[in-house]
Amino acid sequence: MARYNEKVKLKRSDLHVTRMSLGTAPLGGLFKAVTDEDGDELVNAALELGINYFDTAPQYGHGVAEVRLGRVLQKAKTPFIVETKVGRVLRHVEGVKPEQWFPDAPIDIVPVYDYSREGIKRSFEESLDRLGLDHIDIVLMHDAEDYIPEAINNAFPVLDEYRSQGLIKAIGLGMNYVDPALEIMRNTDLDIALIAGRYTLLDQVAQDNLFPYALAHNIDISMGGVLNSGVLANPVAGATYNYLPASDEIIARAKKISDFLKARGIPPVAAAMQFPLRHPAVTSVLTGPRNAAELKANADDFNFELPTDIWAELEDADLIKRIP
Repeated sequence: MARYNEKVKLKRSDLHVTRMSLGTAPLGGLFKAVTDEDGDELVNAALELGINYFDTAPQYGHGVAEVRLGRVLQKAKTPFIVETKVGRVLRHVEGVKPEQWFPDAPIDIVPVYDYSREGIKRSFEESLDRLGLDHIDIVLMHDAEDYIPEAINNAFPVLDEYRSQGLIKAIGLGMNYVDPALEIMRNTDLDIALIAGRYTLLDQVAQDNLFPYALAHNIDISMGGVLNSGVLANPVAGATYNYLPASDEIIARAKKISDFLKARGIPPVAAAMQFPLRHPAVTSVLTGPRNAAELKANADDFNFELPTDIWAELEDADLIKRIP
């Protein structure tokens, strides 16, 4: 079985990433504030645990996550791979309400979609500045489902120039939806795709068309949202599913899976963390802990020894889909 800090080479670049990566939306205060001290401790803990793959974005805390991540990585004594995103730029706007996802973000700095060529360049340059680093390894087109032509015709050509010039090593996309992601993949020349919530114990839609395309074209898949934003960890009333309140049907399904796993002595979070790597298209699993203790728990869950036949048992119980 893969271990959380095992490194694997990306198919189309010389980058070697750890099987578990650190996502920094919580570092930017997703739903709840995080202190600078907790943020520093979290990133340092990742480095100490041997995690080398860090994902961030301008949207996360309206720049806060990039600043916090960069502050620690600037002092890192071991090599690391940093991934950020384009498609939104941060602009000063007076009198706006806080964004619902990041209620403690600076209220006069707003992430605004901008898929123009100049917007993509500005986003990249400003991320470099916030991170305080001399490089960004991977750049993803972020949440482009409503900007598919712009992503294909504006964003990708800029990033392709950067890749050709050696300014970045890999181009990808970061999305929650399979169909628009696949459309962009088919019309560009991507190296990697970060897909959130679409290959989990609850939702395997990504394996139908997206994963086969990725395998055929040597596109690595990073899988985020493996807990579907919480319901797989705690399937009770009030749980969230893909960032929204979970329906009774989803909670019931998640509880059925949870009870099935617990009856076999398997922590549901451990199964959820490891599930994406059962598919050969998936290279790395992104986790989003809020502090160092949560990160260490994620690493332990990732390394939990699962029975070799657990996926077959879940398939036979009609709780997950079989891989075609």
